[in-house]
Amino acid sequence: MTIDVDFDFTSDSFGYWEDYWNRNDGMGSGKTDPDLYSPTLQLYQKLLWSRVLPNGEFMDLEIGTGANYLTWKNFRFGSDSIIVSFRYKKYRYMIEQVMRAVGDYKKFYENYTHKSYTIGGEIIFPKHVNSINQMRGTNALIADRWDLTLECIRRYYNNDKSPLYETLKEDKQFFSLFKDFKGYVDFFFLQDAVTEDYSKVNMWCGKSDFVFDGLPKTVDEYLRFIDEELRFVEKRNMRIKEYCKSNCDLQ
Repeated sequence: MTIDVDFDFTSDSFGYWEDYWNRNDGMGSGKTDPDLYSPTLQLYQKLLWSRVLPNGEFMDLEIGTGANYLTWKNFRFGSDSIIVSFRYKKYRYMIEQVMRAVGDYKKFYENYTHKSYTIGGEIIFPKHVNSINQMRGTNALIADRWDLTLECIRRYYNNDKSPLYETLKEDKQFFSLFKDFKGYVDFFFLQDAVTEDYSKVNMWCGKSDFVFDGLPKTVDEYLRFIDEELRFVEKRNMRIKEYCKSNCDLQ
């Protein structure tokens, strides 16, 4: 079994690109969700996270189906993309400006999608009603952004309030596996999303004060955010690749 950090999970998610540009009112959307339908992604998640945890336990994930996507002990995990392009109907006014700014917008978003659906753009969370995956996507202050989600996780470990504090508390058993914020960051290869001393999360746009909604406010800010996301995915892929050189088979 091999891990290819360049593998595009849309390629084995049946029908993903079928009628892509006729979906989501012309803004583009996959027919299927790789987090549910890509067998390669499911396998990679199992291979990468089945290892010794910071608390000393060995997380031996088992592949299942549906709500039991990945399981271990009393945990059920789901796959989650940590990359977002904000192509929402309520945000269409901004997406249309971005489309005009980038010229060939279809090529722009297709390239973005291919790059973001690599293993560097994926993570696992406990799966249940009102899970982290759900709540970070529905909370306007987070707007599904990974930088703001990680800031909430950093604050959780410091016992500081955030828009996701109560959600994260529901999964305290999960977060205790990593002992502290550094343990969580290191286990999931997230070092490039934080400062060297782990004291702050690098914001990809705006501030981390949770005063305004998390959506980029200008075209320039939007494009910088997309660049920061893809730069992070590339760096995380390289960290995973380095890990796999000595810990798993790498293609």
